[in-house]
Amino acid sequence: MAASIEKISVIIPTRNRAQSLAALLESLALAESPEGATIEIIVVDNGSTDSTAVMLQKQMAAQRRYPLRVLSQPEPGKSNALNLALANCDGDLLMVFDDDVTVDGRCLVELAAAYEGRDFAALQGRILPGKGPGGGGVDLGRLREYNIPLIDYGDDIHEIRGLTGTNMSFMRTVVTTVGSFDSRLGPGAAGFSEDTEFSIRIRKAGFKIGYTPHAVVYHELDPKRYGRAYNRDVAYRKGMSRSVYRRDSLAFNVVPNLLAHCLRLALYRSLGRQQKAYKTEGRLFKCLGYLAGKLHRRSGAN
Repeated sequence: MAASIEKISVIIPTRNRAQSLAALLESLALAESPEGATIEIIVVDNGSTDSTAVMLQKQMAAQRRYPLRVLSQPEPGKSNALNLALANCDGDLLMVFDDDVTVDGRCLVELAAAYEGRDFAALQGRILPGKGPGGGGVDLGRLREYNIPLIDYGDDIHEIRGLTGTNMSFMRTVVTTVGSFDSRLGPGAAGFSEDTEFSIRIRKAGFKIGYTPHAVVYHELDPKRYGRAYNRDVAYRKGMSRSVYRRDSLAFNVVPNLLAHCLRLALYRSLGRQQKAYKTEGRLFKCLGYLAGKLHRRSGAN
């Protein structure tokens, strides 16, 4: 391990996923630790109304392999929860996991190891499909219809353009240089893109972002995040989020793409090409969300 990494802060923002969070904490308790580094786990409860608080109290009372701290951020938004953790952790290396994944036993070790001998300031790990809530099976034959982040960029460590917040890490110097997450973005706010916008600032600051296939998490396959209606809603909110930080031309980019996707959707449906229609419908609703977001702000609303 690089000598500069003496402490690792594992950050988990959470809201109303007590069962999933418990599974993640259990997997972290079994995970190997990088040699020469101490580890702290920080969970930020972002206004949960389920049994999260009770579960975390039990976790803190139990003897744990890695010390657990629980912070409360009642102000809605994943970005707000992340920013509270960033302000209250002291790790040289910061690892962020969503509350609906479990980590592979070597995930922490491999994330830390991928920084050795390389000039990456941030790293994306692999995200593979896991099981349904409670460990139940799912229809893997229709995996593409689940709206969850699945990341597999191959079997080699290499440079990439952006992070997906479900399984990412970055050095402390990134935060001190580019600042914290944009509170207008992410779940609980616009819905998405807090990781994308953060990645843009990382690259603009001259840092490199890498990918390692060896640091693996398994994403829960929630049936609630499945199917056409959810796909349309997700795509629309992604477009809304994109409109916060992008400056795409409405006249020369967004509207022409919207019309083109309408035509493609009609064509694919007439030909019975359901998977193509499914993807095109998502792109169409992303354009609609972007357009609505821009018009909303132009009208003077916050």
